[in-house]
Amino acid sequence: MARIVGGIGVPHTPYFPRFAAQEGSNGEINTFFGKVRADLEAHRPDVILMIDTDHFNTFYFDTYPTFAVGVDHGFYGPVDDVALMPPRVIRSHKTLALHLHRELIARDFDSALVTNFKVGHSVCVPFHFLTPGFEQPIIPIFLNGHLPPMPSARRAYAFGKALRLAILSWPEDIRVEVIGTGSFSLDVAGPKMFPGENYGVPDLPWAKRVIELMLTGDIETLLDEASEERMLAAGNVGGELLNWIAMIGAVANDRASWIDIQEIRGHAFGVWEAEE
Repeated sequence: MARIVGGIGVPHTPYFPRFAAQEGSNGEINTFFGKVRADLEAHRPDVILMIDTDHFNTFYFDTYPTFAVGVDHGFYGPVDDVALMPPRVIRSHKTLALHLHRELIARDFDSALVTNFKVGHSVCVPFHFLTPGFEQPIIPIFLNGHLPPMPSARRAYAFGKALRLAILSWPEDIRVEVIGTGSFSLDVAGPKMFPGENYGVPDLPWAKRVIELMLTGDIETLLDEASEERMLAAGNVGGELLNWIAMIGAVANDRASWIDIQEIRGHAFGVWEAEE
């Protein structure tokens, strides 16, 4: 059967490819992603699942599901003009994605099925740094971390647990990595921006609190404290924390191996080893 070999949490800022090129190979962004990439390569995944909150590139206000699975042989992106990232067709694993969709519904998560879809930077930027050649098939798993009402943190964690069982029920012998992506404290083009910038970090102490709980494996406290109100007080994309929480549920190891924080942007980079 399929095996989950690890979990990763990273940000997905659309400016990172350009900033990283300007900083050079020894710059902060490449250093952070490079450390994660080394662990990803050690996990040797055959397929990567990406738990992501769409930034109105796949969905829009008229149709914005709480949970969804991207089901196709491939998908196109990024469609939101990310510097140094020409759009391309990214290979996926349709039969596994369809299996995950069916199994999630069987486990009481009525996720939407999305086909013939396109994605933006929030899916593509992490893979720009982690798998530059896009070697492994990638299955996007969409979770609403932007628009209230969002799922509760406890519901996101349970979704990750259900996703884990769906993965493990796949009969083929493949290695699966689960990635959660997003920020803990970040306001983009909103009222909490830094002066003269297009972003802000409204609540760095909350981001540090989240990291502390992930490093100690105190998932119950995190699930209690990460209310919708608390997450959105940390910025208009603070709900992206739910993607990390779902990833932790899928990996079935509440304690991170390590997490590094990028304070200036309210971001973190971390790795989890999978529970055997």
